Amino acid sequence: MRDTGKIAVGLGVFAVLVTGPIWYALGRGGGGAPPELPKPADAKQCVEPIAFMRAKHMELLNAWRDAVVRNADRVYVASDGKRWEMSLTGTCLGCHEDQEKYCNKCHQYAGVETFCFDCHKAKKGRPAMAARSAGEAP
Repeated sequence: MRDTGKIAVGLGVFAVLVTGPIWYALGRGGGGAPPELPKPADAKQCVEPIAFMRAKHMELLNAWRDAVVRNADRVYVASDGKRWEMSLTGTCLGCHEDQEKYCNKCHQYAGVETFCFDCHKAKKGRPAMAARSAGEAP
């Protein structure tokens, strides 16, 4: 029974390590209510239902990227049968044109960093992809 102190210290360290993420989350405080986003003025519908887009828009965008780059497929058929161009700048940013109002608000709330706008930036009134195809750097 001489190891009682070592066992107690080991259990204490184990408990701190296991519950650390919980204490960290509690210390950060609650994120509050999700941000309210303005509806795009001219848009009648999104590519998919709102609940789907909130939960899985990155999966959709990654699938689009892979389909366009690897298979040269540029048409997405939505769950309602409507056909859309697979393009962040051409389709998504047509309605959600303000990165601060739409993308950054939610991603900051969720604690997620975006990398989409490393390439997809508007330059002189033209999307980055159009500028790139014209021979300019984005």
